[in-house]
Amino acid sequence: MSLDAVMKVSAAEQEAKQKIADAQAEAKRMVSEAEAAGKALKESRRAEAEAEARRLMAEAEQQARLGADRIISQTQAQCGAMRAQADGRLDDAAALIVGRIVNG
Repeated sequence: MSLDAVMKVSAAEQEAKQKIADAQAEAKRMVSEAEAAGKALKESRRAEAEAEARRLMAEAEQQARLGADRIISQTQAQCGAMRAQADGRLDDAAALIVGRIVNG
């Protein structure tokens, strides 16, 4: 093999080694960028999920407050009706007691 051929083979080998090194470096860069993009997307999704959870919790609390207010209002109305009914019977009960005491 002539010196010129050996030099060409050597140059080709060196060029191939450089291309492999460049490809490996590019692959590492691409992996690093993909990992960074994945982490950023993960963080973004986590923040969105937390915000949605807070919104849903606030909505549930509001619904619970409305339900509790409705129950309180209904209970107060029922208490008022029972109180009025009891007041109406109070006079009858007093008359019955007085009648038993007087009539012995």
